[in-house]
Amino acid sequence: MSLRPGEISLAHRGVLFFDELPEFGRLTLEALRQPLEDRIISIARAKDTAEYPANFILVATANPCPCGYYGTAGTCRCLPSQIIRYRQKLSGPILDRIDLYSDVHEIKHDKLLSQGANRQADDAVRQRIAAARVIQNQRYGQSNKLNADMTNADIKKYGRLDIQATELLNAAAAQLNISARSYMRTVKVARTIADLEASDPITSSHISEALAYRGQAYKET
Repeated sequence: MSLRPGEISLAHRGVLFFDELPEFGRLTLEALRQPLEDRIISIARAKDTAEYPANFILVATANPCPCGYYGTAGTCRCLPSQIIRYRQKLSGPILDRIDLYSDVHEIKHDKLLSQGANRQADDAVRQRIAAARVIQNQRYGQSNKLNADMTNADIKKYGRLDIQATELLNAAAAQLNISARSYMRTVKVARTIADLEASDPITSSHISEALAYRGQAYKET
């Protein structure tokens, strides 16, 4: 049988969405490690090997516990051991490769039929993103290269942390026991936050915001 690209490679230059990430099998989850790190995926079989591009944005959801109510206004029915076991389905290496974590809280019923965010606010955000993309295109001299694609050499060259930002990141890395991978990925996120503010140096406020997206509480539960 010839090797064919699967969902990971088909999502190249797009978005790969996993709903209820911890419910997927371990083999499926661990298969994300290489593409999230190297932007490619290698497939090996007895007679054939193939390498496919896999530069995608991973978007995933996860409940706080098996029943979904831990830490919410609802009543959680899970035992502490069940919550720990549920969260441990996601290995440390996988969690380290996810740059942004965001808690999504319940929506009040009277908001469900509202028209949503103001269009002017959406347009302002869109303009900031477009301006940040221009900054990144000029920085790397490539129309398709973004901060997420930075190598370690790029981070050292273009990171441009000021003294306070460097001190804050180093202190946080020691206190939170941040891995070397997470350390460098935090700089990537902070670089993007700075670009959205049209700031050349990465300041301590950019590092603070990047650290706030790490999802430490989920990892430590």
